[in-house]
Amino acid sequence: MLELTSRADLTLDLVHRVAWRGEPIALTQRAKARIAERRGVFERLLQDPSQGVYGVNQGQGEMIHHALDAAQVARLAQLKPFPAAVSFGDDFPPRVVRAMVLARFANILDGHAAATPRLADALIDMLNADAVPRVAYTGQGGAGEILATYPLFAALSERFDLQPGERGALINGAPCAGALLADVALASRRRLDLVQQVLALAVVAFGAPREHYDPALGALWGGAHHRAAFEALDALLGPAEAPVRSHQAPVSYRIVPALLAQAHWAVSQAEETAITALGAVTHNPTYLEPDAVHPLGRCVSTGGFHNALAAPVIDNVTGVWADLCLLAGRLSAGLLNGRVSGFSDFLLGDRDPSESDGHGALGYLPMAIAGFVEEARALAQRSFIPAVDASVFGQDDVAAPVFLAWPKAAKAGETLDRALAVLSVVASQALHLTARDPQSGPLRNLLGKVRETVPVVTADRILGPELQALSAYFNVSIFGTNLRI
Repeated sequence: MLELTSRADLTLDLVHRVAWRGEPIALTQRAKARIAERRGVFERLLQDPSQGVYGVNQGQGEMIHHALDAAQVARLAQLKPFPAAVSFGDDFPPRVVRAMVLARFANILDGHAAATPRLADALIDMLNADAVPRVAYTGQGGAGEILATYPLFAALSERFDLQPGERGALINGAPCAGALLADVALASRRRLDLVQQVLALAVVAFGAPREHYDPALGALWGGAHHRAAFEALDALLGPAEAPVRSHQAPVSYRIVPALLAQAHWAVSQAEETAITALGAVTHNPTYLEPDAVHPLGRCVSTGGFHNALAAPVIDNVTGVWADLCLLAGRLSAGLLNGRVSGFSDFLLGDRDPSESDGHGALGYLPMAIAGFVEEARALAQRSFIPAVDASVFGQDDVAAPVFLAWPKAAKAGETLDRALAVLSVVASQALHLTARDPQSGPLRNLLGKVRETVPVVTADRILGPELQALSAYFNVSIFGTNLRI
């Protein structure tokens, strides 16, 4: 059983194990005691008439200037998170919704949301029972994240009468940004492993000089990301083949390490930002623990519910996927063009071009990749803060862009999987025609799976369904088999 004690426990590994794999989790006694202790002090703070706490003994939204009496405090506490549950359309995968529930604990574990122990227990039960609702990622044009957190916790709130502050502990802050960053980071690291393997397979198939990928260049170019790219390629390429080209390969083959370094940079940035966001206290208002000046603690109003780093970081990943789609197209075209590769045009081998329409079954694949490239490039547009003010009366006048960024990264990743499927099949055909096999185990395994799904082409046939099956296999390899994704 996994245990949760502090905000430091909210890691990418924990998201993977709890949100993706569905492993059970529990709160430690230390965590429960801290939540209960902080809640007790907060309740004493509320007895001080000079202390106004937004959404608890002060009105919320446009009613913020109203101080509430005891009856009004009780009535406000009883309101269920229903009114903002208005988004609909396409839903997040369940793994993402579970990650949002898990990220909710960042505000709770140290008492910053003044949550009750029973609320913390209810969230744990929600995860362990996999009782997460459908939450739409479309129609998310609101300030903060309430258009997602309202439907996320609406059913849970019906289980008991809410106490003052409990509703805010459920719906406020930025758990969605942390969860979406974590999802992108986890998927991207796994997709990057696939990218490196497929690009290395293409390098071997083309017979590009190994000097282009000498690890010494990684140190000369500088930085951890260049070194990581060169070292990964060197390990995947294995021992250098004897029959390699004596002249440099086209630009597309020589810049493979540079684009991989770009991918390492974007993925590392996503991981670092996700780790920060998962453990960040983002509640509004944030309850600060007692100190010498404030023996009962204090509440401060914040804008922590707006994670301004999440969308740009996710957009960077989307942009890298678009660049890699284009690179896959260039590498494929180089293999298919006899003047560039030195192989037969369209990798027809000794087949008579008149037996097909002149292009053969593989000759049209660059057209498919061209479509994927444009799809990815259209997705790789920056997710700006929405320009529309949908607040009606002005309190909630700026929306969060992270909900716009995540779907584009997810779709661009799937598009890249398709482009990689095309490139791997073209590389497989080139290796077959030249009677060569990769020297490294990982590339031999990859080639075996490619040919199992898309057998070597010896006559024209419909390749679309086979390529779709291969891209689906790539997608499963990223998210894992037998996972509740």
